[in-house]
Amino acid sequence: MTGPEFISFLKEFFPLLSPSQEEKFLMMDSLYRDWNSKINVISRKDIDNLYSHHILHSLAIARYLQLCPGMEEKFRNSSVLDLGCGGGFPGIPLAVMFPDAHFTLCDSVGKKTIVASGVSEALGLENVEVVNARAESLGRQFDFVVSRAVASLQDFYPWIKGRYKQHVLYLKGGDVNEEIAEMMGRYRMKKGSVSTWPVDSWLSEEYFKGKLIVDII
Repeated sequence: MTGPEFISFLKEFFPLLSPSQEEKFLMMDSLYRDWNSKINVISRKDIDNLYSHHILHSLAIARYLQLCPGMEEKFRNSSVLDLGCGGGFPGIPLAVMFPDAHFTLCDSVGKKTIVASGVSEALGLENVEVVNARAESLGRQFDFVVSRAVASLQDFYPWIKGRYKQHVLYLKGGDVNEEIAEMMGRYRMKKGSVSTWPVDSWLSEEYFKGKLIVDII
């Protein structure tokens, strides 16, 4: 998928996308290619799939918010933690899409935060803060937590337990039913506090088959 193809697809679902947002999304291709040549945060075999496998995958969260009554509006003016952000996914695409929300991108691996910081600064994202830290050291709450498959759910949840006020939106692949059941049992979570949404209901490419958004409240 090329940049123009990505913009054309995205505008079908987000018709209010501004020229400034379009420009930032188009800039990401050269920025990530440049950074990835210095610090490898995306498989070199996969860099040509940047728009489909990484940016659109990240924006599946935006599509999900759009489909849930009232959630998109809450997210627009919220504080958001992207835990285990790597080179900036899903946080940077979401920060472009939601310029009024404030994003804290956090990763314990310093070289990954160097990439996320470099891309964010080049895009002029004033709503992004990048920190090289572990979640437990942040010492504050956020409205939302987003993340992309940094650990199993039962291992991930204690990192963010008590650190969010609204929802955790976790991009995860595979059969997560066992993980969800174990997490809910281990942390005595109420029935109905976890739901899933299939990403391939929006993105039909084979790559997205079995990929989900796990929504924890």
